[in-house]
Amino acid sequence: MAEALIAVDRLRRDFDVSASWLNRVLEGKPRQIVHAVADVSFAIPKGETFSLVGESGCGKSTVARLMVGLHEPSAGSISFAGESVTTARDRARNRSLQRRMQMIFQDPYASLNPRWRVGAIVAEPIRVQRLMSDPAAIRARVAELLALVGLGARDADRFPHEFSGGQRQRVSIARALAANPEFLVCDEPTSALDVSVQAQILNLMKRLQREFGLTYLFISHDLAVVRHISDRVGVMYLGRLVEIQPARTLFAAPAHPYTRMLLDAIPDLGMSGRPRTPVGGEVPSPLAPPSGCPFHPRCPSATDRCRVETPAARPIAGGGSVACHAVEEGRLASWKADVA
Repeated sequence: MAEALIAVDRLRRDFDVSASWLNRVLEGKPRQIVHAVADVSFAIPKGETFSLVGESGCGKSTVARLMVGLHEPSAGSISFAGESVTTARDRARNRSLQRRMQMIFQDPYASLNPRWRVGAIVAEPIRVQRLMSDPAAIRARVAELLALVGLGARDADRFPHEFSGGQRQRVSIARALAANPEFLVCDEPTSALDVSVQAQILNLMKRLQREFGLTYLFISHDLAVVRHISDRVGVMYLGRLVEIQPARTLFAAPAHPYTRMLLDAIPDLGMSGRPRTPVGGEVPSPLAPPSGCPFHPRCPSATDRCRVETPAARPIAGGGSVACHAVEEGRLASWKADVA
């Protein structure tokens, strides 16, 4: 694998959701800690798209916010271009790195100021980062950015509510590109859009990646979207990464039982007749995660070892890794995709 542009090592984030001290004393309740992200490690080489997938609540968006500094990790480290950006102090010391990391949010309407015109929204990173000071030059740059994402210069005078959902997401992408970033965190950027508009936004993102050498962390629960855009895929369950594989390998021959269940949930349009294992049970509460492997209460291959010992991520053939005792012990039967 090429040298990593950004890397996270044993990242953890806990949230204290306890009642107030007085209520805990009066009601005799203990502290409640949500273990949102636990021991997550991965690296993304320059120019690659690394996707995180998993059920809602598995910690994907928390990882995204940790990487751009919206949350600080409880433990672990984040490095960008070899420089630590783990804490607010690190980021203050490396301000030049901040503009090189931008984020595209899930809901384009909620992430755009409804009282600002689009021109002011797109120009804000330019002014905050002091990339330009001349008003005419800023207006020209805004027009250039809007054209880059398929909008017109006149759109700079309109408000966000005057655009469709797909157009608003294009505005969000233009704003993210305004600071000339190298790394974009995309937190479910197409989930609020219909299928045809999703395809347009994904094709736009792939074109921009080719033109500017951008690196993406792509968050999604839509496996079809992930398959289309990703170079590598990480599968998360209950705050942990259970499998990382190149996208083609993961969709053709997933290793972890949870990944297999996710792919088995996709409708079998080819009518292949292959036996499929539906995802059963409910995701355990992150307030009280199960001992051992977090997936063992739902796993058909779980043994006593799975219930008491947390599996470590181990390398597998093809350049990936998986955290599963059943894979390590060779207890899983082969899995074949419905469509080659």
